[in-house]
Amino acid sequence: MNKIGAYEAKTHLSQLLDRVLRGESLTITRHGRPVARLVPVETDARERAERAARRIRNRRRRFGRTPLSELIASSHEGHRY
Repeated sequence: MNKIGAYEAKTHLSQLLDRVLRGESLTITRHGRPVARLVPVETDARERAERAARRIRNRRRRFGRTPLSELIASSHEGHRY
């Protein structure tokens, strides 16, 4: 992931958006510290879905024929709502 300073991002936003449309992800920094990410919308949603599916498949392997509802509940154990 490429890092871009906030001033450069402000100055070249349209070019940065073109890069993101081509699939590139960018991190915007302020004083060298990451503060935001520009990512393609489809890629971000797809990656999250793929990670979730991978976690469920891994739990399936570990727990065998456990019902899906129990697998989902196990993924939320220890989370505070």
